[in-house]
Amino acid sequence: MQKKRKNKKQVEHLDVQQLDLIPGVDYEEINKKRARHRLRQAKSAENCTSNRHIFQVSAVLISCAALACCTLLYTMVTQKHFWSGNLAINSMIRNSVQARTINGVRGDILDRSNQVLARQTIAYTLAANFDTRTPEEKAAEERLIEAQRQNALYKAELNGRTEQTEAALAAADAQNTGSYVEDPQAFAAAIKSVLGDAVNEETLVRLIERGQMQGKSQIELGTGTKRISREDKEKLESMKIPGLSFIETTKRDYPITPLSSNLIGFAAYDDTAQNIIGKLGLEKSMELYLGSEDGQEQYRATNTNQELPGSREIITEAVNGDHVKLTLDSSLQQTVEEQMRFTMEDSKASAAWTLVMEVETGKILAWASYPTYDQNSHLDIPSYIDKVSEYPLEPGSIIKPLYYAMAIDAGVYPYNQTYRAGEFAYTEDPLTGKITRVASQYETTIPPILDALGKDHGVLTFEDGLALSSNIALCELLTNHLNKETVNRYLEEFDLFEQTGIPFVNEQVGIKNTTSATDYLSSGFGQASSMTILELCKAYTAIFNDGIMMQPYIVDSIIDSSTEETIQKNSPQAVGTPVSADTAHQVVDLMRHVLDPGMTGDRFAIEGIDMALKTGTGEIYNEDTHTYDKENYTSSIIAAAPANDPKVLVCYGMQGPNYLNYSADPFKEIMKSALQTVNVNTGTDRSVTEQHQEWVSSPMPSLTSHSLNYAQERLAGTKVNTIIIGDGDTVVAQFPDPSTTINSNDNVMLLTNGSTRQMPDMIGWTRKDITAFWNLTGISISADGYGRVHWQSIPATTPIQEDTVIEVKLE
Repeated sequence: MQKKRKNKKQVEHLDVQQLDLIPGVDYEEINKKRARHRLRQAKSAENCTSNRHIFQVSAVLISCAALACCTLLYTMVTQKHFWSGNLAINSMIRNSVQARTINGVRGDILDRSNQVLARQTIAYTLAANFDTRTPEEKAAEERLIEAQRQNALYKAELNGRTEQTEAALAAADAQNTGSYVEDPQAFAAAIKSVLGDAVNEETLVRLIERGQMQGKSQIELGTGTKRISREDKEKLESMKIPGLSFIETTKRDYPITPLSSNLIGFAAYDDTAQNIIGKLGLEKSMELYLGSEDGQEQYRATNTNQELPGSREIITEAVNGDHVKLTLDSSLQQTVEEQMRFTMEDSKASAAWTLVMEVETGKILAWASYPTYDQNSHLDIPSYIDKVSEYPLEPGSIIKPLYYAMAIDAGVYPYNQTYRAGEFAYTEDPLTGKITRVASQYETTIPPILDALGKDHGVLTFEDGLALSSNIALCELLTNHLNKETVNRYLEEFDLFEQTGIPFVNEQVGIKNTTSATDYLSSGFGQASSMTILELCKAYTAIFNDGIMMQPYIVDSIIDSSTEETIQKNSPQAVGTPVSADTAHQVVDLMRHVLDPGMTGDRFAIEGIDMALKTGTGEIYNEDTHTYDKENYTSSIIAAAPANDPKVLVCYGMQGPNYLNYSADPFKEIMKSALQTVNVNTGTDRSVTEQHQEWVSSPMPSLTSHSLNYAQERLAGTKVNTIIIGDGDTVVAQFPDPSTTINSNDNVMLLTNGSTRQMPDMIGWTRKDITAFWNLTGISISADGYGRVHWQSIPATTPIQEDTVIEVKLE
């Protein structure tokens, strides 16, 4: 057995040929074992080779890592590269991380047609630059510049471009000339010549001289030189004032101003908040929505402030403000502004106001308070009190129809009865408070009440009493038909002597003064008790809207500026029914009678327009002297049209000495414009009737990016005046915006992609049209006067450019 195993062991180490000589051997098994043996030998050899390679690679990697660490350590210690010996830090790259503000954008304020009334724009702050180089540094820089010049000229000569290079060098020299302030007096005088009274020339000189003495390289120039307009910047740039530079910033811009300045208010940069903040009006009360928040980012930059690619990192995102859309109609508002300016000048008024409201919805279409101010400069604000919502006054006779409504609705109105006008003498029972009218010759301790200007109209019906604005008619109603309890109940129903609740608008409240007999009677014709125009107009919506009183509102909606989604929307809201629809209709008929010939409102009648109207004259109480002014009075009108189905309410008034013969034209122009705004064709504009007799209203289509032929086809049948700007074939901008209501004879402007432009015929244009052309083209227009354009400085069809300045006169 042992021998057999020995022989087998021997066989395993023999060649195949030798196996034939050995008996009892299994040749097949021996061959398999041999194959397995050789395979094990091959694998063992392969593993040895792999291990050797791994060891070699590891050794190389360890050596490289050690070398890198040594190099890094050497560079950190010496701040030089190990191999080249050069400085490791690029001297042109700033060592510190730079911080930069990301400006948030304040939300826009828009009118009801999305025309911008307030927006954030780019502005410029002036700075003065001084040469702070030492003589040695200046000489060294001059030598370097000269060497660079010679090198450039040498290369240019080799390349045959000497002429072009010399021209480029000359241009560079011209640009660098005047880099520093040379003459502080001349510098200040030049700025004063453009910015005017906004700056003080002596203060500018002192600032510049102080900056030079302190060795500063640049200073800002203070009051009046911050956030100037692009137009002023371009004027100053053209003067090439040595040392003047501009720092780009932002400001609040009002494209059309003044435009409801006290209501909208203004926003300005606040040094404490480091942002544009609302200071007055809606800009202030809606800061939560309009306001923006600046963000912050970091970056690396070169010494020349060039940002290194990929180095920017946002630290805090900027937050933009929301847009606020108002119910105001900017075209109507501009008409109101023009008529307010005329009123102030023509009547020498100390104050004036207008409120236009849709009676069925409560939407405010126009709101003006005068004296007013320029919202872009807001340097001189003559009054911080809005005459519509913050100025309680004794309204005078325009309140009388409300008392007639009380009597009619209470069922005590004396139909077809008469009374004796002229003078109302009366007594008051001290115990019961009962008021009794007595004969004129009866001696009383209470002064009698007279009709306006002491007129005696004799015997009148109560209808004529209202039309002639008789104070005695109200005294009769309050004494013999109404009583204090009933009157006070209706005053509450009309929400008088309390805030209207109009959102986002500051309000003051008038005072109800009806305790004594005199005050009770006087309140009936608008004296003794006070209220705001807004309070009064809210009450009148019930008269003109079938007895339903509407909540006034001026903010239509709030819109997310990023997504354009509406985040808050105001809608018409009925807030009471002080009187029945039948009562309201009867009062409207009584107010129609005021416009009849010989009545107090006949000069305010407009041909072709059926109106309900009441005039009023009120005394002004002086809180300082505790007496009524004997020279200045409140003159006012409240009216609605069309009388058979009132759409708009207009309240127009003023305070001043001209209370008897003031012009009726401003009121008429405002009423006509208001009716056109709500698509009621008045047929009173001669230029309109000469063009298109038929009144057509339609939504403005979206025409931008379409062909001019397509745009003209879409406008066919709208009876508008289409004004093509440029000689292109594609519309790139339009006015008005899509979905805006357009009416017959409106001016529709289409800006095309053509580079050649001609002066349009602007005769008959309104300020709204002028502003639209300005916004579309960027061409400045200087407008003087009120009304419509009757003269233009550049004839129609004359070629014009972006730098053309157009002058127009309106009347």
